[in-house]
Amino acid sequence: MKIAVITNSRIPSLTANSIQAMKVCQALAQLGHETRLFAPRETEPASWDSLLTHYGLFTTFPIEWLPSIPTLKRYDFTFHSILAARKFKADMIYTWLLNPAVVATWTGWPVILEVHAEVTGRLGPWLMRRFWRSSPRKRMLVTTRPLKNAIERVAGLRFSDDEVQIAPNGVDLAQYESLPGAEEARRQLGLQEKPTVGFSGHIYPGRGADLLFELATRMPDVQFLWVGGTPDEVGYWRDQLASAGATNVTMTGFVENSRLPLYQAAADVLLMPYGRSISASSGQDIAEVINPMKMFDYMAAGRAILSADLPVIHEVLNEGNAVFCEPGDVDSWERNLRELLSDEPRRRALGAQARKDVGGYTWTARAERALEGFGTQLKVS
Repeated sequence: MKIAVITNSRIPSLTANSIQAMKVCQALAQLGHETRLFAPRETEPASWDSLLTHYGLFTTFPIEWLPSIPTLKRYDFTFHSILAARKFKADMIYTWLLNPAVVATWTGWPVILEVHAEVTGRLGPWLMRRFWRSSPRKRMLVTTRPLKNAIERVAGLRFSDDEVQIAPNGVDLAQYESLPGAEEARRQLGLQEKPTVGFSGHIYPGRGADLLFELATRMPDVQFLWVGGTPDEVGYWRDQLASAGATNVTMTGFVENSRLPLYQAAADVLLMPYGRSISASSGQDIAEVINPMKMFDYMAAGRAILSADLPVIHEVLNEGNAVFCEPGDVDSWERNLRELLSDEPRRRALGAQARKDVGGYTWTARAERALEGFGTQLKVS
């Protein structure tokens, strides 16, 4: 099929949403579909050489950067993207945006809509109802079951299990093939050879920076590897660590996705230190519905995972492939972390099970499930 993928993420950018959009497009292209991504032209278009490295991709696909005026709240982008998809003669639309999803169903396209957070405000629930009632040729993907329940509650809808697909995020296992052991990864990265605890990702409220800071100051004998974060975030926490006299933390700032697996492989234990409240970049609290991409990366890296014990995390992780701690309980985190660092056989068992379990969460398998039944849909005339 010819699939028009419409995202409001800036390409390139550091957001998880942009990474997810690019991984989805790669998966669709790898399945043999003619895939074209339409994104807002809010940055200078990038070369494919830089995009392959930035996003850790192996496959290219056409990208069209379309006009988008921020003050118009991307309504103009909806208009341009639908026109561009028609010019492309797309067989179907794949998007994360309600506006083009609704317009596309009115126009007659089959549509896949991905939703990663609750619909908000007065317009969001209304658009969701319009989308859901507009055409039978559609599918909605949500990353977790609690998110499906939340959308039902807010929009006043009721979905059967075959109408909405629970589609957790995924991983590109090719990036994690033939990773070195932790000691060799540390050598390649120029890190000290000592017990190492890793974390990767942005630090918004609820993402665990305070907890990481406390652990680092309590455990000076352990090397902490903090990968990611904006320059402002990194600068702030470097100042805090310096004030506390902590010298056991390496902060890298942004690391290109193609190089991220090596940093994760350098850790003996990987942390998911979420709080009871987690702010997304949009400001929404997503603690009840979160499905972090780092979770699947950690699993693919084959390292022991120490995670906050949030109910939604148990849709993927369990006692066989991870260890859980009460969010915000620093004593519990320190105790469990010390136990893991002193028990190599347990770490290896947890990592091996996680690596085995993540095999069902590849981006291509996810895309295949999303497209089931759409092969016979007719394109717009």
